[in-house]
Amino acid sequence: MGFLSDLKSTVSLSFIFGVLFILLIIFLGDFQGIDFFWIWLLRFLHVVAGIIWVGLLFYFNFVQIPNLNKIPENQRPAVVKFIAPTALFWFRWSALITIFLGILLAYFQGYLLEAFTLSETHWIIGVGMYLGILMFLNVWLIIWPNQKKVLGITVVENEEKNIAVKKAFKYSRINLALSIPMLISMTVHQNLFS
Repeated sequence: MGFLSDLKSTVSLSFIFGVLFILLIIFLGDFQGIDFFWIWLLRFLHVVAGIIWVGLLFYFNFVQIPNLNKIPENQRPAVVKFIAPTALFWFRWSALITIFLGILLAYFQGYLLEAFTLSETHWIIGVGMYLGILMFLNVWLIIWPNQKKVLGITVVENEEKNIAVKKAFKYSRINLALSIPMLISMTVHQNLFS
């Protein structure tokens, strides 16, 4: 059980199990050729990045933000200096990777233009893509720049820091409100047009 205490070892073990599972699927003949494999891999990576992104969005809104004021003042620096910056690193980069891989997936599956133009057969995923892009832009253009002020990465006066807290909170809640419709779009589309 000692290797489970190390994050890298645990993640490596998960990937080893995943590769073994893929090999089993290939051995049993259930993969439908190399083209199918690359599309599946792209979708898999898109979903993993999305889970990290939305998972952290939920973490911020359901765990960190509601409980920060309950933490004794002398213990808050641990959250501000260590937990929040690390979580925000994974949050913003998983947002970028999710959007990038989602656009690649739509392109390689041949529905990118139809999704962006909200065509009759691909309007559902198109709405989800627009919601995801809006959420991504909120992360990189509003939430992250304001969180840098809140965390002291960008040094500002207290008044500007207070404004940044409110702005980061507001746009984090906007992203939370958009997350369920975006996830519905992705899952409904996957079932209709796999």
